[in-house]
Amino acid sequence: MNIETLYLKNFRNYREETFSFSGGINVVYGRNAQGKTNCAEAVFYLCTGYSPRATKDSQVIRYGEESAYVTGTAATSYGKVEVGLTFFPKSKRVLVNGVEVMRMGELLGNINSVFFNPNDLKLIKESPEDRRKFMDISLSQMNRRYFYALQKYKKILSQRNRLLKEGDEETVRETLPVWDEQLAAHAAVIVAERNEFLKVLSPLAADAHSYITDGKETLAVSASGRYEGDEKSLKSQIIADLNDSRERSMALGYTTVGPHRDDIKIKINGEDVRVYGSQGQQRTAALSLKLAELEVFRLRFGEYPVLLLDDALSELDAQRRARVIGRIKQLQTIITLTDRDEVPAADRYFHIEEGGIKGE
Repeated sequence: MNIETLYLKNFRNYREETFSFSGGINVVYGRNAQGKTNCAEAVFYLCTGYSPRATKDSQVIRYGEESAYVTGTAATSYGKVEVGLTFFPKSKRVLVNGVEVMRMGELLGNINSVFFNPNDLKLIKESPEDRRKFMDISLSQMNRRYFYALQKYKKILSQRNRLLKEGDEETVRETLPVWDEQLAAHAAVIVAERNEFLKVLSPLAADAHSYITDGKETLAVSASGRYEGDEKSLKSQIIADLNDSRERSMALGYTTVGPHRDDIKIKINGEDVRVYGSQGQQRTAALSLKLAELEVFRLRFGEYPVLLLDDALSELDAQRRARVIGRIKQLQTIITLTDRDEVPAADRYFHIEEGGIKGE
């Protein structure tokens, strides 16, 4: 899968610009605050419909303008695809091959990407929510059923929590079984997909980490969730847990069990990297997970997604940086950085100044 062109109009600090990408390594470089990350953000929008940076879509509209526009064309194993997004102050419009899509799930899977930037250290060292988000973004691109199950689960969970917090005890006891049946059905889909994802990801992450560290460190990734089995079995387990935790959940006013409590265990040489790992080890572990994610996409779809490395190489030493470049040279990668010389053998360079391409 390769993105061939990216067109931006009034997006962030870009007035109007077109990128024509190589199928190999593309380097987008320049001083800070010139628009490098905005390019990577636009590609991620085409893949997922949301930004890894903005809290509101309207934030991407260039100052003084009424709308912004991003479109990209990609070559995939299923043929050509064109995705376009138009951003307005209070809404956005999404087109896939010229047809407007009304549900965000219809955008997912047309162009796939794996995104990594320095903020992804949160994946390793911060809350379980960040690690669940890593799985959710990847699995939503791979499987729309997962995306819709996750949406419905979150909605029902919110309604259940509101009932626990605000309902009188008699109403809660009468109503919860109805909510729990629906909640568990969607939870079973989520847990089954996450378990399979981690089962495939774990050895791939170990292999990537061993490669980057030249065999000096061992990475182990596993699920910390308590549920195993097929969807039918998972649903029964989750309903039982919801029943067993009912008194505690009523006392606390929120749902205490379920996939919204899942986490991932990540260890280097047998030690919890979140607690005992250095920042360099944490960064390498996070990058290894992203490289493994690429391979999961390839195994599922027969082709790699687009890799977006946003200022992700500058903190690596020269040896590890070279090993990463060697690992990704067979797939399309868009790398943003300040110093062009950090990647001396890219297939294409874009020098960015003040929201525009100023040469190679």
